[in-house]
Amino acid sequence: MELKTKHGYNVVKKYMVSKDQAIGGVIFLVCAVVVIGYLATLIYPQWLYDFAKISEFDTRFWLIAIPVVIAFIAVLCIGAWIGWTMATTPPPKPIEEIEAEEKEEEKKETKKEKE
Repeated sequence: MELKTKHGYNVVKKYMVSKDQAIGGVIFLVCAVVVIGYLATLIYPQWLYDFAKISEFDTRFWLIAIPVVIAFIAVLCIGAWIGWTMATTPPPKPIEEIEAEEKEEEKKETKKEKE
């Protein structure tokens, strides 16, 4: 794409994407293809029978079972991660200690201001 500056120069503007944007684009395309394939198979499971000789009942069963299993495992993994984080995070300082430290800092600041 060529642009003209206010001084009349032609400038070629390149549209480069960052690595994160490229990965995001790939993830988007893969998800779009999976959604289209999933919906096509859910609506017309006969194509899978013609392609792989899988019965319509088995196709519909697995179309429901696989996302349910993935969601169930995802929920369990999130729960395990929360539990692990809670188990390995040290407890916070008691409020009394924090208040005592703040009072000491205030005393030091007031001494510095007086000097």
